[in-house]
Amino acid sequence: MKKITFLFIILLVITSCKSKKETVENKSIDFALTYANTITTDDVEEHVYAIASDEFEGRATGEIGQKYAAKYLAGQYSKFGVKKYIENTYYQTIPIEALVNKKRGYASKNPSENVIAFIEGTEKPNEILVISSHYDHMGIKDGQIYYGADDNASGTTAVLEIAQAFAKAKKEGHGPKRSIMFINFTGEERGLLGSKYFAANPVVPMTSIVANLNIDMIGRIGKERPNDENYVYVIGADRLSTELHNINEKANEKYTKMDLDYTYNEDDDPNRFYFRSDHYNFAKNGIPIIFYFNGVHVDYHKPTDTPDKINLELLTKRVKLVFYTAWEIANREERLIVDVK
Repeated sequence: MKKITFLFIILLVITSCKSKKETVENKSIDFALTYANTITTDDVEEHVYAIASDEFEGRATGEIGQKYAAKYLAGQYSKFGVKKYIENTYYQTIPIEALVNKKRGYASKNPSENVIAFIEGTEKPNEILVISSHYDHMGIKDGQIYYGADDNASGTTAVLEIAQAFAKAKKEGHGPKRSIMFINFTGEERGLLGSKYFAANPVVPMTSIVANLNIDMIGRIGKERPNDENYVYVIGADRLSTELHNINEKANEKYTKMDLDYTYNEDDDPNRFYFRSDHYNFAKNGIPIIFYFNGVHVDYHKPTDTPDKINLELLTKRVKLVFYTAWEIANREERLIVDVK
């Protein structure tokens, strides 16, 4: 009888532990869903139309429109409660001498700014996930504004929405275990100049950065997949970390269920997109990255890349995929392993 009672108690303990584990897992999933649902098409629309507005004049690096855009971004981070990181400012100022691309014959007339905001991790504050976009575009040419709604008001909107979701989680006691740095780079269109400057003059040690999720053009349907409203190109996820690739795959399988297209991730991709956006200045420093991208379209680098052509529902869904992937990276117990050389 005592033996039976003892076995019964052991069974209860095992069942209780299993139940608690399942409760914790379910609770974690609920939190991810809860805060992902703060990412809405209405908010996405508001940001895209603001960033790609006449007021910001195409956001050319160093020009007044880019300054207005930087001020808008800083204002949004402040409104969300996402903190400044650099000596009480959201701006990492980039001097004129760093805004030169001799190959393209480009030199800025003025300094420019990366916009940086920060949420401190609750358990692993010195391990940092960077979520990024570039917010500059091509300015005004021949009297026409190059609005850059997809390139890259869409990605910049994504960073803002993800920042707001994590800020809300933090405020409600469910902040990420790891710190998250949100960076909007300038000078991307001139040769990745903003991210190049950041990598050479990091505000945190580059070794503390566990991964970079970079978002550049996710608001449209690319010319290679006409009429397909349920896909995103994923570039670089498996080039340095198998775990990162798997995390993104599982996040999509569980939540967003899009077609993850790896066409442009191939080593022989003639477009070489892996080398053409700001994530590359992290990757070449051994930091795992994912580049989220919708492919080019007929309005790429033209004044006709306007907000009215953004697919708001698809953009919102893509933003949520990045958020779910970021949630897992920021909250998992172990740091991502770099296992691909």
